[in-house]
Amino acid sequence: MSVDQRKILLEDWLKVNLATTQFSCEPASSDASFRRYFRVTVGNTSYVAMDAPPAQEDCQPFVEIAQLLIAHSVHAPRIHFQDLNQGFLLLDDLGSKDYLDYLTADSADSMYCDAMDVLHKMHLVNDCLLPAYDAELLNREMSLFTEWFLGELLTVKLSSADQATLLNCQSVLTQSALEQPQVFVHRDFHSRNLMLTAENNPAVIDFQDAVLGPITYDLVSLLRDCYISWPDTQVYTWLDQFLEARHKAGIEDGFSQQQFQQWFDYMGVQRHMKAVGIFSRLYLRDDKAGYLKDIPRTMAYIQSIANKYDELQPLAMLIEKYKINESLDAVLINITDKKGTS
Repeated sequence: MSVDQRKILLEDWLKVNLATTQFSCEPASSDASFRRYFRVTVGNTSYVAMDAPPAQEDCQPFVEIAQLLIAHSVHAPRIHFQDLNQGFLLLDDLGSKDYLDYLTADSADSMYCDAMDVLHKMHLVNDCLLPAYDAELLNREMSLFTEWFLGELLTVKLSSADQATLLNCQSVLTQSALEQPQVFVHRDFHSRNLMLTAENNPAVIDFQDAVLGPITYDLVSLLRDCYISWPDTQVYTWLDQFLEARHKAGIEDGFSQQQFQQWFDYMGVQRHMKAVGIFSRLYLRDDKAGYLKDIPRTMAYIQSIANKYDELQPLAMLIEKYKINESLDAVLINITDKKGTS
């Protein structure tokens, strides 16, 4: 079914539920999945319609988790109408100001403080049945790095010994994730999924893949964002502020500040390996080149942290041995040249 046909179906559905034909329905955004969003305006009221083709997307988790977050005072979109069979939702319009467009050296402290307050609320969610962020899922995500980034994008072929070395590093990262306190994890808690709002800032979107997983996962998504970076000294200051807020709330943690920082660092390597693989796959499989420019920043996180810890040094050595960064630069230049001449 073509995109135009999906929109016709959506507009027919809106006519019935809004009980009017007097509305506009214009593209608002898309994301890295098959979902699309439209801004629907009826008189002075604005909504966002989600189009999630049911053959590729399941809206049920989004509906359930939205309700769960709202019940815990997290600013998530209310759902006004839903049709899970067709894959249509009509949601609150949370505006178009995402964090990424407004984060500056002057605004970051306040904006990240608000975002970490949301994490504290989400970490108190314990009345839900979410899938576990288990070893299988953690390793499957990291395999995207090997398959799509190294193998498909860069055409790097690791020796058998180096494949074993990489798998051993991944095992270390998985163990680190599993030994952490397990909490509600958004899984994409970064600057493009946080909307700047006048009240109860920020609003949270794109939470349908939430799981029960490591306490540092959303923190590293936020503070070592694939789309914007900050000096490590600033990142660790925010990390300390997060722990201080937990202690002020009377939460007695059974881990040290040093342990928490290592968990955070290791979690970042796991997430960034996944992200690099996904960005590569989006280009190669889905013809979405927009994320390629974020791979160098994300790789820099991986290399920096791998060089910091003895257990992860072999990963840093593999990056150097196979000249991964140089190969990446060459591939990106080649892609840019092709686009320029097409």
